[in-house]
Amino acid sequence: MKYIFKTTTAIIFLLALFNMPGISGAAEAQKPANTRVKQSKEEALTPGGQYKRHDMERPRPPVRDPGPPSEKEFAKPPADAVVLFDGRDLSRWERKPGTKDADKSPEPKWKIENGYIEIVPKSGSITTKDKFGDCQIHIEWATPEKVDPEMKGQKRGNSGVFLPGHNEIQVLDSYQNDTYPDGQAAAIYGQYPPLVNVCRKPGEWQSYDITLEQPRFDEKHKLTHPCRITVIHNGITVQDHVELGGGATEGTLGLQDHTNPVRYRNIWIRKLNSGKE
Repeated sequence: MKYIFKTTTAIIFLLALFNMPGISGAAEAQKPANTRVKQSKEEALTPGGQYKRHDMERPRPPVRDPGPPSEKEFAKPPADAVVLFDGRDLSRWERKPGTKDADKSPEPKWKIENGYIEIVPKSGSITTKDKFGDCQIHIEWATPEKVDPEMKGQKRGNSGVFLPGHNEIQVLDSYQNDTYPDGQAAAIYGQYPPLVNVCRKPGEWQSYDITLEQPRFDEKHKLTHPCRITVIHNGITVQDHVELGGGATEGTLGLQDHTNPVRYRNIWIRKLNSGKE
């Protein structure tokens, strides 16, 4: 009888001890390490884990004057390039209507004049009809010359270049216009700010020369070569062999309608054979 009493008392003591705050916390710590905790978009960190996405506390890239445009910067398409827009038509493009858009027509509605296309706000983004893998992309763009002083940050000259199968390279009026660094012109949107800010004044033509190396996988679908991207903005390297996630090995090239009348011209792309298998 004494033995039963002592055993019962010991069990009660252990149960009470387990429910103490310090002990229960230790027990919680024993849960499997892969227990997932929901994370809001506001808490998500950019690659490297130092800054939150769109963190206004993130250091701004230094401003540099790119100098006057050169003939090389606004180069004509080389012989082996696929010309996507030559100033005359959008026959190589199709419209991507929004989910709430009553008009589902694939025909682009952007304005064509004077050798450039201009976004008609809320008419829909456009993408190429063809898909591309490893490639070199050349695009020239200009934000509206007339600036509304009420339009600041992401509201000024906003558009974007969607890489084949991957991220967006931001198009924005970043001339004396502050915004979160991973969302300014030439940023890999939401991830990497440009190394320097070489944006020209509103209305002036600018250029992107982008080299995209798609990822490679072996026969077991194991990554053997990550996706890498280099961006040259106005003749200056602003993204240097940056590694990107994602498993796509090809995709369409897209231009974003962000409700600002941004202009584009001289768009061409070269298919590359990197030799990486």
